[in-house]
Amino acid sequence: MKTMMASMKTALLVFLHWVLQYAVCRDVFVPAGTLYRVAGFPLSLPCAVSGYEGPRTQDFEWFLYRDDAAGKQIGVVSTRDKGFPYAPFQARVRSGEVRVERDSEDKVRLVIQRLRAEDQGKYECYTPSTDSTYQGNYSATVPVKVIPDTLQISYSRLLAGQPVPEGAELTLTCSAGIQSEQLTHLSIMFGKRSDGEGLGSGAGGVVSTVREIISIDKLLGVVPGHLYKKRYNDGEITLEKRNGEAGQDVYVMKMRVVQPDDTGSYFCEASQWILDPDRSWQKIAQRTLDIGNLTVQQLAESLSITSSPRGEETLQVGSPLILTCEVLGLPSEVNSGLLVQWMKRGSASSDVTGTGGVEVEVARMSPDGVVSWGDDLSRASGGSLEKVAKGRYSLKLFSAQPLDSGVYRCVVSVYAGRGNPGPDTPATLTQRSEGVTVNLKSKDVLVAAVAQLPRGPLLKRGSTITLICNATVTTTGPAQAQVQWLRWPIPERVIKKEQSPASDVTLPDPPTEETPRLVASLMYDGVAKIYTNGSEVSVDRLSAGSYRLRVHAATMDDQGMYACHAQAWGQDPHGRWYDTGANAESNPVTVYLYARAADLLLIPLVIGVSSALFVGIVIIATVTCCFMKRLARQRTPK
Repeated sequence: MKTMMASMKTALLVFLHWVLQYAVCRDVFVPAGTLYRVAGFPLSLPCAVSGYEGPRTQDFEWFLYRDDAAGKQIGVVSTRDKGFPYAPFQARVRSGEVRVERDSEDKVRLVIQRLRAEDQGKYECYTPSTDSTYQGNYSATVPVKVIPDTLQISYSRLLAGQPVPEGAELTLTCSAGIQSEQLTHLSIMFGKRSDGEGLGSGAGGVVSTVREIISIDKLLGVVPGHLYKKRYNDGEITLEKRNGEAGQDVYVMKMRVVQPDDTGSYFCEASQWILDPDRSWQKIAQRTLDIGNLTVQQLAESLSITSSPRGEETLQVGSPLILTCEVLGLPSEVNSGLLVQWMKRGSASSDVTGTGGVEVEVARMSPDGVVSWGDDLSRASGGSLEKVAKGRYSLKLFSAQPLDSGVYRCVVSVYAGRGNPGPDTPATLTQRSEGVTVNLKSKDVLVAAVAQLPRGPLLKRGSTITLICNATVTTTGPAQAQVQWLRWPIPERVIKKEQSPASDVTLPDPPTEETPRLVASLMYDGVAKIYTNGSEVSVDRLSAGSYRLRVHAATMDDQGMYACHAQAWGQDPHGRWYDTGANAESNPVTVYLYARAADLLLIPLVIGVSSALFVGIVIIATVTCCFMKRLARQRTPK
């Protein structure tokens, strides 16, 4: 039995050895079909071997069978024998024009740097045997046809080399064409090299780093470079193909808005493509044409923003305020959109004019000429922002008020080359002018305010609360007081303290942590405004300096600490009223509401009724419980 198993094992090993010997054999691969390549341009033929024995690094030998040599074999180049090339290729091999480049241990490519017409024929890739037995395929051939060079490229206008302003439009034109009996395609690419970069490297040279801007590929598709995709999607870079003359088409590239980064050397590259039998596209010819150098002059080097009057301007209240903003240094040949803003910092209420507060926008004019005002929309009827000339803008406040004092600056955002930019388009450059300090001379104004609670019966829930504010404004010329009534909650220590009948006792200032609530106001023009919800409130003026607040049918929510705030308004020579900035706040007055007699009588009534109900429920429950127990005993059988 053991002898039989050993015999079967030996037979199986012999069979496997036989299968591997004939299944794994050498095979050499080269591109399929006839290849068409252009004279004067490189030829690259790959060759690979598989299924071999021996060392991993294989040698290769290339032969050429010329069409006009009646099948005569010509040695081209070898990886193992430097003396292998025949006479027609010896000098070209020594110079490196014809060489073998190794991609891996078993894959190489034959490279002919400049293909000649006599290089046409059938190329054979041969791999010397390293196998124990000679079996398989040791060579492969591929025909190569050399077609004449008909690729042409030209330009109609070179870049002049003079600086181009930022935002200007750039147009580059390139003409190209091919006249071939074979079906080939043409692609066009516009590119740029940065300053200081060259076409090649050498002693002291710099390796070129080319930026592809935009191209029309071999399938007539427009493809932007990866650094220019956004500008292409925004429509700022286009490439157009037009019909030309003498078999050449015209390609026009436009940059609608040049940027500083566009400075450099521009070129046009035309490439000829062919579809090989393996359905892969191969570039068989290429020519590059330098179009010229472009220098972009940055807008920041020429732009300046000035405002007038310069320095400081002092005006009387009510006088017109006129500020002018001028934009200088814009290139005349560039259509640029401008966003003009007037900003102001500081006011008459600041400790130091121009240094206090946050800078706010007074008015703006968008690139399409639409004027809008800042937070104070009332200025729209009391001022204007106009474009009085090209690059010149005027801000006018017809009647300046004390709150208009401060430091004004003109801020201009330039959209170079974009006359009507979109809302998300970033500005090319934003610059600010020097500040103009505006001082307004106002009349001396003194304001005083005193609040009081008239003596009378104790205030109870449902009573009418009456408060008087005596406000005086001392100044020259017409003036009015604008009065506001404020209320704070009564501090807890005041509520717990027993109040005396005299409710108009002056108390300390309300706690600073409490936020006052605006109850009502009487404007300078006599308009009353009520701000409370749920309470019936009225406010009126008793005399020239006496103002009254009444809270009808007061509830417990209406008690608190009341004060009046008086603000002085003056009248300018044009009859317009303005806030002088002078104000005063009165002393606080505490209003406490006592309980009514009816409320006090209600307490014992509620207590009595509740007690009677409780006692009644207890008696009824006790009687019911005893009766049910007795009835249950009577029904129990003896």
